[in-house]
Order: sequence, then C-alpha cells, then structure tokens
Amino acid sequence: MPKMKTKKGAAKRFKKTANGFKRGYANKSHILTKMTTKRKRNLRGTDMIDESDIKQVKSMLPYAK
Repeated sequence: MPKMKTKKGAAKRFKKTANGFKRGYANKSHILTKMTTKRKRNLRGTDMIDESDIKQVKSMLPYAK
C-alpha cells in the first residue's frame, strides 16, 4: 500500500499538541476596519479544536506527531 497523503491545507491550519490540536481564529484577514479593536485583539491567540472534530482532523493529518 502507498503512503497516505497529508492534506496540506489542514497541515497549515492545525498543529498537534500533547492535548489535541490547536487552531487559530477565523475572520482576521480583511475588512477589519468595521471590526472593533477589542474583537480583533481577542481573535489573535489560538484555541483547541472541539472534540467532535478530532476524528476528522486526524484523518486529514495521518502522520501528525
């Protein structure tokens, strides 16, 4: 059997950690003038993906360490 390919879009969005996968927040690319400073500031960090999405992300990243 050949190796499974990693979904490159998912590899750029999710990073494996000891407790699961971390992700960035959405809605931070353009049209930011109408968004409040507080809202933009709160979108800066990272968060963990929900437990219901873990199976899907694992299938997209078969070799995540």
